[in-house]
Amino acid sequence: MTMESRLHEYYRYCGPRRGPWGRGPWSHSGGSDKPGWWGDWFGDPPPRAERGGVRYLVLDAISDRPRHGYEVISAIEERSKGGYRPSPGVIYPTLQMLDELQHARAIEYEGRRVYEITDTGRTDLDAHREEVDDFYDRLNEDSWENHMETFGEVMRRLGHLFKTFKRAARRGRLSTSTMTKVREIVDEAIHKLEQLLEKDS
Repeated sequence: MTMESRLHEYYRYCGPRRGPWGRGPWSHSGGSDKPGWWGDWFGDPPPRAERGGVRYLVLDAISDRPRHGYEVISAIEERSKGGYRPSPGVIYPTLQMLDELQHARAIEYEGRRVYEITDTGRTDLDAHREEVDDFYDRLNEDSWENHMETFGEVMRRLGHLFKTFKRAARRGRLSTSTMTKVREIVDEAIHKLEQLLEKDS
């Protein structure tokens, strides 16, 4: 089995659980860092790109200067503005694969093993430049994913609303007339929210 085949197998069983190329937990370390309500409301996040595409992020990271593994990780995290930090378990096999494909080469620099892009690697990167730029653009765009704190506040307010209903039910305050008024208020709120979200979509 070639290195590329082994890496594809790695992404198949491990990689998709750790970042923008799969459906697994969104976490810098592999575990989910979403608040508890996230999975209840939305389930797993959608896939963001094809498996194995991280190789082009790596080529992009070493296109301006040679870097060692952790510098590659930091470069990707910095360009994504913290939106994606690949794990060493993804980056180092990718660097090894790129070395074997002669898209990158390992060199010694100041006593460290670093990787520099080759002409072949630069040609490959140029052919997939749009994919790399699109990936970072989607992470850096003004999307709801970049407003987790504000989104969490909205969810907490909804949670507070549910608790208010629960307390009212326990105290016997949800009469027929009260529920009719509540329904009217909720219907009006839903209508306004739908108009707002459809306008902004």
